[in-house]
Amino acid sequence: MRRPCCAWSRRWRSRTTSRPFTRTTTFRTRSSRRSRPPSSLPSRPGLRVLGVDPGLIATGYGCLETGPAGVSVIDSGVIATAPDAALEGRLHAIHAGVRALLDQHAPSLVVVEDLYAEYRFPRTAILMGHARGVIYLAAAQRGVERAIAANGAASKGQVERGVQMRLRLPCPPRPSHVADALSLALIGLSRAGGRL
Repeated sequence: MRRPCCAWSRRWRSRTTSRPFTRTTTFRTRSSRRSRPPSSLPSRPGLRVLGVDPGLIATGYGCLETGPAGVSVIDSGVIATAPDAALEGRLHAIHAGVRALLDQHAPSLVVVEDLYAEYRFPRTAILMGHARGVIYLAAAQRGVERAIAANGAASKGQVERGVQMRLRLPCPPRPSHVADALSLALIGLSRAGGRL
């Protein structure tokens, strides 16, 4: 019998569709590449990556660094703006906050979540584009390399638990913007291992 790839994994899952009494069974596929333990993510000690989850009300950030003991969290939090503030005021606050983070932590790479929006809310994509733009502007002004990480289909709880496990945190990172930003930084560390 094959062992599951991780403790919480099951070989199959049974789900019910929207029609009554119709059962659908799905099988998980096994990855051909095993994930590396957190301590072996990139081979370059001292590599710092800043992950940013853009948002007009709350922009999450997380800065990770590699070292001899593995990956450690340098800083994480949220750049908050007032919901009733004008758009240009919010964008200025996000830009100033990201510039301060870049000055304080001097990362080698900034990873920003890819733009997404539901077709029913096209205005959201436009507003998120503004937020991403000022983050890219701050990174360009500091000469920091930028990368885009696609957004995934994982739930907020899955992302929080995954980041907690990967970074060996005592509790899941909260709010979800911080968890998203830390997951983006982990993606950046994983991809930048031999590239920078």
